[in-house]
Amino acid sequence: MGRKSSIDRLEPAVRTHIEKRLRERRLTLDELIEDLHEHFPSADKPSRSAIGRYKVSFDEMAKRLREQQAMASLLVEELGENPNDKAGALMVQSIQTLTTHAALGAQIDDETTIDDVRKLARAAKDVLQASKASREERAAIAREAREALLEEQKAALAAMPIKGGVTEETKQAIREALGITA
Repeated sequence: MGRKSSIDRLEPAVRTHIEKRLRERRLTLDELIEDLHEHFPSADKPSRSAIGRYKVSFDEMAKRLREQQAMASLLVEELGENPNDKAGALMVQSIQTLTTHAALGAQIDDETTIDDVRKLARAAKDVLQASKASREERAAIAREAREALLEEQKAALAAMPIKGGVTEETKQAIREALGITA
């Protein structure tokens, strides 16, 4: 195991700034060093070679994360969910976390496999489907309650005699406002 990077030993603000600039991918190493001198004149700064080594490992990590994101999206699509809706996005995030965990676990030991992640993804899908069924059931109950209320209001309006200034036009205006047809 190699020694700890000098960048890991920097102040968190400096390290965060370096990582932000690396994610932007628009500065050369020399420009990044100049940028560090501008933003952190009194802080310790890493050498050009340390930033170069860190950039290589940072780019490799970013590449792996993009691959894991793609794998998670494929798994979600395989399970029949749309990765762009909210539930699908949540599932993609969950699977991505599990995939990352599996990848890190595989580096330490071989306990977690992609097959384990696939099984967990299917379990997550089952949970989402149960949640969706519950939402649909609640929506159906709300629709039935709304229809029953409209029927009660319709009956009350029909039974209301024309008196005290309540004309048929007024009743029709009330029906339209409540969404009662016929």
